[in-house]
Amino acid sequence: MAIVSHVLARRLIPRLPAAGRWRFFTTTEGSRPSIVHKRSLDILHDPWFNKGTAFSVTERDRLDLRGLLPPNIMTPQQQINRFMVDLKRFQVNARDGPSDTNSLAKWRILNRLHDRNETMYYKVLINNIEEYAPIVYTPTVGLVCQNYSGLFRRPRGMYFSAADRGEMMSMVYNWPAEQVDMIVVTDGSRILGLGDLGVQGIGIAIGKLDLYVAAAGINPQRVLPVMIDVGTNNEKLLEDPLYLGLQQNRLEGEDYIAVIDEFMEAVFTRWPNVIVQFEDFQSKWAFKLLQRYRNTYRMFNDDVQGTAGVAIAGLLGAVRAQGRPMIDFPKQKIVVAGAGSAGIGVLNAARKTMARMLGNTESAFESAGRQFWVVDALGLVTEERLDVDPDALPFARKSKEMDRHGLSEGASLAEVVKKVKPDVLLGLSAVGGLFSKEVLEALKDSTSTRPAIFPMSNPTKNAECTPEEAFSILGEHIIFASGSPFNNVDLGNGKIGHCNQGNNMYLFPGIGLGTLLSGARVISDGMLQAAAECLAAYMKEEDFLNGVIYPRISRIRDITHEVAASVIKEAVAEDLAEGYRGMDSRELQRLDKVEISAYVENNMWDPKYPTLVFKSD
Repeated sequence: MAIVSHVLARRLIPRLPAAGRWRFFTTTEGSRPSIVHKRSLDILHDPWFNKGTAFSVTERDRLDLRGLLPPNIMTPQQQINRFMVDLKRFQVNARDGPSDTNSLAKWRILNRLHDRNETMYYKVLINNIEEYAPIVYTPTVGLVCQNYSGLFRRPRGMYFSAADRGEMMSMVYNWPAEQVDMIVVTDGSRILGLGDLGVQGIGIAIGKLDLYVAAAGINPQRVLPVMIDVGTNNEKLLEDPLYLGLQQNRLEGEDYIAVIDEFMEAVFTRWPNVIVQFEDFQSKWAFKLLQRYRNTYRMFNDDVQGTAGVAIAGLLGAVRAQGRPMIDFPKQKIVVAGAGSAGIGVLNAARKTMARMLGNTESAFESAGRQFWVVDALGLVTEERLDVDPDALPFARKSKEMDRHGLSEGASLAEVVKKVKPDVLLGLSAVGGLFSKEVLEALKDSTSTRPAIFPMSNPTKNAECTPEEAFSILGEHIIFASGSPFNNVDLGNGKIGHCNQGNNMYLFPGIGLGTLLSGARVISDGMLQAAAECLAAYMKEEDFLNGVIYPRISRIRDITHEVAASVIKEAVAEDLAEGYRGMDSRELQRLDKVEISAYVENNMWDPKYPTLVFKSD
């Protein structure tokens, strides 16, 4: 694919008037002619620049398109209207779950549009984000990943494999974009709650980057989905002749780390300012790789840090929805089901938040840790257990604490809920239906007048319980938030049981955009905390009183804008910001809140057709 000197994103151009204050002038680069080095059928087959029937007469002449398109020139809106007629034939809501074949049919139609016309694809997605986010991302993306080898039609993204060791530094230059701002990478080892899907996990990276473009306005020509294929332990895939990945067992130990190290060195050598988001790595590698790279590269792990941030925002919202001030968060008793990468990530972030509210001392940190009761597949995690996971050990309960509550090592979830009487029941187990009738009945004894239930596991079938189950057993006075989307519950008498969705998409696009625009060297805990607190503060008091703790997905672009601004401010405060393009670190330090907001807004890409001009190589 030919390289073009083309930037669709709008830029913010700062100038310093005589008065010494910064003012902002915006130029829309999409209005400038874009130079392309191809024409005729080649331009029609390039999704970055294809406009289909929207090419003007002038463009058809200079790009040798006369006779290659129907004569009627359509507006972008007419194109979208025509496309929507086709898509609306499948009037099924993706919230019904990924097993619905109509959801997959919608994904196929959207994917075909993505293959031929990226600008129009993102326009459709942005304008209908609440309806189509569950199609391009969770829950439907789980079904897509399970069937990706059969769905594969044309390549998207890059594949680095164990067979490419020693070649990655040269391979990375095969990608046609001179600049990449955002990479989402997975090794396919723990896709959502579906387990090891090998090379088919590339679908999750593609879906995440679709949300980066739609929610954060990252230029689609500057994103790169990546699969690192180190094999699979999924026997079904190993025996499938149509499987597209390496049919060998997963690398382990130093061999595995060597592959990831080589990949990181390669991408940061070519694109020193890129941000890499790690996605759906199994727990034993998620934390290890995060600690290995986070102080050296601009990277973060969405399952560990993004999930934690969204959960923290929801937990802070739950405190307010219970009629208490947010400062009461350290008093919350929280039972956590699941001790994988997401569960431990949430626990660590929640403990840090509590400790900071208590004064950030060693005793505050210790006190905060006593608010959590962790239950994994073997039951309650205590110090009496042999071979406790080192990441879970800080939350293992002491014998004295267990005696006080009448509990023992390995106590069941229902027993722990019954004895602890928690304010919050948080599910990050990936075990569908784990919050059984017995568990939910036990929550009736909660000391909170409005207990919070967070079945956060994805996809839909792995949710620990449904909202219907929770509201039918516990009544209307609960706070419900899930990881997958569910419809609200009609409780009768005009009352509605609100089903909040604690989706990572509330935070990771803003974290990525804020890091990009600040030019921060690394992504610090403070930047992540600023993102979570921004989301928690986004809601109004009347929302909390109605049990609404997360905003509507339809507002995701505005939410991302706010989160990104908060991340930039924190990066500047921590002296991590090094600037972006024409805005250096000293200039960033001078910006006030309003100016930072304008800076973010004017660097968010909008899907608009550029005027194309041909120039031979």
